[in-house]
Amino acid sequence: MMKNIATLQTDLMGAIGSADTLDALEAVRIAALGKQGSVSALLKTMGSMSPEERQTQGPIINGLRESITSALASKKADLETADLNRRLASERVDMTLPAPETPRGTVHPVSQVMDELAEIFADMGFAVAEGPEIEDDWHNFTALNIPETHPARAMHDTFYFPDEMARDGQKMVLRTHTSPVQIRTMTSQEPPIRIIAPGRVYRSDSDATHTPMFHQIEGLVIDKGIHLGHLKWTLETFLKAYFEREDVVLRLRPSYFPFTEPSVEVDVGYSVVNGKRVIGGAEGWMEVLGSGMVHRKVIEACGLDPDVWQGFAFGTGVDRLAMLKYGMDDLRAFFDGDNRWLQHYGFNALDVPTLSGGVGA
Repeated sequence: MMKNIATLQTDLMGAIGSADTLDALEAVRIAALGKQGSVSALLKTMGSMSPEERQTQGPIINGLRESITSALASKKADLETADLNRRLASERVDMTLPAPETPRGTVHPVSQVMDELAEIFADMGFAVAEGPEIEDDWHNFTALNIPETHPARAMHDTFYFPDEMARDGQKMVLRTHTSPVQIRTMTSQEPPIRIIAPGRVYRSDSDATHTPMFHQIEGLVIDKGIHLGHLKWTLETFLKAYFEREDVVLRLRPSYFPFTEPSVEVDVGYSVVNGKRVIGGAEGWMEVLGSGMVHRKVIEACGLDPDVWQGFAFGTGVDRLAMLKYGMDDLRAFFDGDNRWLQHYGFNALDVPTLSGGVGA
């Protein structure tokens, strides 16, 4: 057994050392540590060992896994550094070259979509509201029916500031949503209220569809006699205008958000064209929004009488809306600062969204 493990370790270390690309290294990792990998198979055998065998073989097998994991991480870092150096050498820009006679700037897709959303909601009577990105605990959580012991706080991977930066006894955070803008509006303005709150928000998450900082837009309506039908009409009108299609179909599913009751997830129908999802029709469903009727406790926290005033709220990611409409497949590219990506997806500075000319014009 020990001879087999030593041989396996030698073979794997050799394969790691000879891997000359990240794809080749990933193949070695899967062969070793994947579900059907050789090291994973050894780990599974520990369950059938006697206590004495496990005491002697366990440390050896775990040591093999740790050494292979460490070697993979080290090799990956070396390959990524070498790849970066190659890119830096080949993508160098000669700043001594003469500038083009007619330099052309491009508008970032997030900025364009923000303008499109503002144009659409302005036509429905919504004003744009803004608030600070560094928020206190009360506005970001407590006033939204998320007290300190509420399990919903686990839904947010929050960036907290050190305790010494607290204000008036309140912890400070990088806001996890733009909902605090709704609270600030309800505590500073008399209803009726119709606002959208676009802006940057922050959560500790990062992959192809999540980034630590992203853009969100939320809407709020507070008035007398507001019900779920008003919410559905607003979202249906918005999505038809944004995607510039009349065949947009919505599906509302019951959900849970601490600051709305009832809460609904909003799905939009799509069709499959040439193997790609296209908004419109109802061959399948894709989630695009979270929404619901503003919770009584939230209205009360803002000093309003929930028996007189009702409302609805909704929120969605601006970056994801851009991905859906303009065919982007990786959220991280929005923040890479790669000019080639912007030249491909960017908008002419004169492409000002209008409802008459088309928001995506």
